[in-house]
Amino acid sequence: MPVLLRVLIAAVLVLGTGVAVFLVVTEPARVPAASLGPHTPNLDNGRTLFFAGGCASCHASSKEERDRLGGGLALRSPFGTFHVPNISPDPADGIGRWSEAEFVTAMLDGTSPDGRHYYPAFPYTSYQRMTVGDLRDLFAYIKTLPAVSGRAPDHELAFPYSFRRGLGLWKLANLDGKPFTPDPSRSAAWNRGAYLVNGPGHCAECHSPRDRFGGIVAAQRFAGGPNPEGEGWVPNITGKGLASWSAKDVEYLLETGDLPDGDSVGGTMTAVVRNTRELSPADRAAMAEYLKSLPPVDGPPRPERR
Repeated sequence: MPVLLRVLIAAVLVLGTGVAVFLVVTEPARVPAASLGPHTPNLDNGRTLFFAGGCASCHASSKEERDRLGGGLALRSPFGTFHVPNISPDPADGIGRWSEAEFVTAMLDGTSPDGRHYYPAFPYTSYQRMTVGDLRDLFAYIKTLPAVSGRAPDHELAFPYSFRRGLGLWKLANLDGKPFTPDPSRSAAWNRGAYLVNGPGHCAECHSPRDRFGGIVAAQRFAGGPNPEGEGWVPNITGKGLASWSAKDVEYLLETGDLPDGDSVGGTMTAVVRNTRELSPADRAAMAEYLKSLPPVDGPPRPERR
């Protein structure tokens, strides 16, 4: 056999093996329906999680109709523009035909019902910390909201970001599949706050700097950084940024949006407060207790204002 032919055959085999390995490691994960078991939905808990997760902040059709989750919001990023989908119970344009398993799969694994990877503009890297029972309660609550027709435009992303299968590699580095584990050395309130902040509240998604591939920089989690949408700066909420705050100050901000210096929050944080004020005082106090326990961490240097 000629040498050139042997080289070509070897190259094809190597390429074929590489493609096979890529397809295996990037296969979108799914939660089997059979693994869920029986469940009686708790709609009150679902409502709490709806507000803790700020679902309306991104998915509401308008600020005035926060229970109509028709989507359409444009989220700009260094990778392109993402358009938030319709998650109302509409059977054609929303999630009205989704099963519980499909909803849980989307929230934990970032996989769509048709087997595609969701982009992490949908913060499933935080939602993966939620319990399956809480996700089922949230799904049941969303199904009680009005159905809204209409679909958001497709995302506007250039190659290679438009190649969804490649997100499987991103997930290998950023999605560990581990649910929240309570710390037995801490109080029940602290653990509740840690769960709400790191799970449904997904606070780190905005309050942490990102690496060049869009993953959270773990060593600077909660330490603030550039606004993911490209305008402004997200504050440090570790012990570094909240050093002069009391837990009551944090709790009051989550209820009213007012800062200790008499100013008030602005930008996307106003939408966050519209949701956190709907939580119980105990949940806001738990979130404040957890946030005040975070050790001080230096964030990236903030550019000087011009």
